[in-house]
Amino acid sequence: MPLTVLIAAAAVASSLPLLWYAAGGAGAAVQGGGILSRFKKERHSGPDMHQIALERSAGDRLLKPFIEAMAQRVRRLTPRGWVRNIERKVALAGMPNRFVERVLATKLLIGAMATLGLLWALRSSQPLAWGAFAAVIGVVAYLAPELSLNSRARVRQQQITLDLPDVLDQMMISVEAGLGFEAALARAGQTGTGPIAAEILRSLQEMQMGVPRRQALHNLATRTDVPDLRNFVFAVVQSEQYGLPIAQTLRIQANELRDKRRQRAEERAFKVPVKIVFPLIFCIFPALFVVLLGPAALRMYDALFTGG
Repeated sequence: MPLTVLIAAAAVASSLPLLWYAAGGAGAAVQGGGILSRFKKERHSGPDMHQIALERSAGDRLLKPFIEAMAQRVRRLTPRGWVRNIERKVALAGMPNRFVERVLATKLLIGAMATLGLLWALRSSQPLAWGAFAAVIGVVAYLAPELSLNSRARVRQQQITLDLPDVLDQMMISVEAGLGFEAALARAGQTGTGPIAAEILRSLQEMQMGVPRRQALHNLATRTDVPDLRNFVFAVVQSEQYGLPIAQTLRIQANELRDKRRQRAEERAFKVPVKIVFPLIFCIFPALFVVLLGPAALRMYDALFTGG
């Protein structure tokens, strides 16, 4: 009998006791684990966090932590001025602060893709044309997140400016009915809609957490960056400092902001004739001339050149 067969048989024979021991130990461990897990379930009836984590999708368990880690590293490598600028834009757009990391990660990903596209364009048959095209696309895509934030922030500030007079009217009525300033502020935030109501509720939460009212109002004006709201906060702080009636301050501010809103509407109405001149000249008049002068021009052509 060959030597290798004998060695293999001896190895199998010696492994049988180890296999039996391992199977017995595993069974005991499983049984003990089952008893321990049953005891824990009987003692603690709370949710199984491990099972909850396993029920999450693969993207939430793998991709999302990777993106967050990459965003944190990008934030550390990005200059503080750029990060503060993006944080300011995110705050004005009314988005949570965690979107700063997402914007930075998106810009990094777009920059990497633009670099790869530029390298591919330089190796193509027309490197100059494709390189310029890839560079322009890369710059536009790199600036797209900030442009989107700027647009959203601008729309949000305009909505706050439009809704602010109505909010002040409601606060004025509430204060004159006997409510305090914070109660009137809470009523305006709970019954209102839009970004101004959300910002008011956030300021009330800051006051409940112990932030002084003056500081909470200052934070409100800083987060929104609306001149009318900044003037209102300044007037409220001054009235509180000098002991002036808050109802009178609210009435004055409401009347002033209502007049400003009407003046802005009139200004936009006066701009309409000027803005409509260019579409009228370049879009409407050519079609009108074709419809009115086209048949006459055809008849003149027939009369002069064809003798019809």
